[in-house]
Amino acid sequence: MDEPLILDDLAVFSGARRLLQLSLTVRPGQVVTVMGPSGSGKSSLLAAITGTLPAGMRATGQVLLGKMNLGALPPERRRIGILFQDDLLFPHLSVGGNLAFGLAQGGSRAERRARVDAALADIGLAGFADRDPATLSGGEKARVALMRTLLSEPCALLLDEPFAKLDQSLRAQVRQLVFDRARGLPVILVTHDPADADAAGGPVVTIGG
Repeated sequence: MDEPLILDDLAVFSGARRLLQLSLTVRPGQVVTVMGPSGSGKSSLLAAITGTLPAGMRATGQVLLGKMNLGALPPERRRIGILFQDDLLFPHLSVGGNLAFGLAQGGSRAERRARVDAALADIGLAGFADRDPATLSGGEKARVALMRTLLSEPCALLLDEPFAKLDQSLRAQVRQLVFDRARGLPVILVTHDPADADAAGGPVVTIGG
């Protein structure tokens, strides 16, 4: 699917209090950066897009992929990928098992293993399939988390401060990897770091300030 992600007068409420209200179109291949102070509702915005707002919060307006209204779909059918500050790799699965979890269903065991091996080679981690995620460095975990998300074949990608816990030497490297691999998807990046926005190269939207 090669469609824009559209926020049509999307508002997020915590109880009776409106946290934010936003209209935005993110074209395929574009990274829109959302910035604002802590508590301004940046992460809540992403939760509204994915349909995972916690109890006590609600959203109004529409979230569209092209002409498809995502608000009518449960979170697992929205095909929205998301990366967080923490890699959230499953500790009970190997690196390869984590990637296989992201794969769309179908194909033989050998075919799925071949896709996992190819994905690991693509991010510079060939031969890591049987490794325990706990043995990986921060940068390696970030790369595995990214590829697991991309293997689920999302139609849009949300980035919730995914580079925040990386040291500066890794931050630029992983950031560029994410933007390169997500090419062709509409991407929303939430960050506090102006350098992330500069690297994204797209429009910057400031909320709550």
